[in-house]
Amino acid sequence: MAEGFAKESFSEDWQVESAGIEAHGVNPLAVKVMAEVNIDLSHNKSKLIDTDFLNDCDLVVTLCGDAKDRCPMTPPSVKKLHWPLPDPAQATGTEAEKMVVFRQVREQIKDLVIDLASSLK
Repeated sequence: MAEGFAKESFSEDWQVESAGIEAHGVNPLAVKVMAEVNIDLSHNKSKLIDTDFLNDCDLVVTLCGDAKDRCPMTPPSVKKLHWPLPDPAQATGTEAEKMVVFRQVREQIKDLVIDLASSLK
């Protein structure tokens, strides 16, 4: 979800990529809630972190739970931010109940990405 908002919010001067320490596939509920705001994630792929790419970044943002602690080390030149959001994939209940959580997290991510993009202009 963050990648989808970032690609819309950041200028073309930025290369926006999303990756994780594990590849689980793109959650279908994330695809659904992003489609509600006209962002298509249906062609996105779950990717593992490329350490060489990571070490060459200007900025790395980690999301959810222990991502901050489990993200590989980067050189001091890489600015790091952590947004301690709940992981919507951990939501329980019916699909409708899970969608509520995905929507809440989507809105939090949207606000954070827009604020970050504004601060970097």
